[in-house]
Amino acid sequence: MPVYEYKVVPAPLRGRKAKGLKGTQARFAHALEQAMNELAAEGWEYLRAETLPCEERISLMRRNTRDLHVLVFRRARAESSEDAAPHTMKELIHKLAEEPSDALTTLPREKPQRPPKADAAE
Repeated sequence: MPVYEYKVVPAPLRGRKAKGLKGTQARFAHALEQAMNELAAEGWEYLRAETLPCEERISLMRRNTRDLHVLVFRRARAESSEDAAPHTMKELIHKLAEEPSDALTTLPREKPQRPPKADAAE
């Protein structure tokens, strides 16, 4: 089963000018297309658009909730079979039994002790 990583980016708020495009809808579609193609060139697959509430602070005592529009992308994570995350509790226990944790095997170092200072009166 492939393991995915996700990327969420804000949707464009304004259209981009381009030769031959007229009107707000055409410019906005062009801006959206550009954003999607840039991420697709990096290997990201468009998944969906979401509208999510976001609480923002207006003043010290006032808050406002507004809707934000985001684009969700995903791509398969390139992992070797050894580094893949365990999918079941049994696999996790088996993996932990094979490789002891550094936190358990590494003991704290003792601080070196300084020799006592010689008295100046002697």
